[in-house]
Amino acid sequence: MIDALLISLQLAFTTTIILLFIALPLAYVLAFKSFKGRTALEVIVALPLVLPPTVLGYYVLLMIAPDSLLGSAWHLLFDSSLAFSFSGMVFASVLYSLPFAVQPMQQAFRAIPKHWLELGKAQSLNIKYRLLKIILPASKGGILVAAALSFAHTMGEFGVVLMVGGSIPGETKVASIALFEMVEMQQQSEAWMLALILLALSFVMLSVVYSINRSGLNMGVVK
Repeated sequence: MIDALLISLQLAFTTTIILLFIALPLAYVLAFKSFKGRTALEVIVALPLVLPPTVLGYYVLLMIAPDSLLGSAWHLLFDSSLAFSFSGMVFASVLYSLPFAVQPMQQAFRAIPKHWLELGKAQSLNIKYRLLKIILPASKGGILVAAALSFAHTMGEFGVVLMVGGSIPGETKVASIALFEMVEMQQQSEAWMLALILLALSFVMLSVVYSINRSGLNMGVVK
């Protein structure tokens, strides 16, 4: 149980860090730019919200299979398989939790008062300065919510990680899979304890999200 929890925590932390770097430019583009294909990009980003996890896991497994382009390149670079590995689960988790990182940031960016951005442009501030001095400080709540939701969502994954990583003890068996197997083997006390831990973690992460929303930090407000 401890090993499975540690793997889940490591997966959630790694996925969240990667998502913050990927989601930030995506959210900026979707919030502030108008271009052909924007709707299609928004649909692609939001697709994991409605796509069955096993379906996404199946397609990811095809993408990272040893005979695929990505799988072959990974094996050439690292001499290991991307499928049924921790790295493969990270790749799948980034795709699966992408909307939970992008959408809170996008909403926070859109909530920034327009005159703040117009003032920055009027003062001929470059995009890097506007991003660091105006956009990011004003939307820090949205970024924190994105991190919290990405972490919590990754911790609760089941179908995607099972399809991509399998259930290798000490390597790819995460807490959700371990819980399922405990129930199958009628290990009720262990299952109860693990479920309680996951419930507590979910409660804490959602409490953080709601606290941020109540504080106004997720609405482009600087306090």
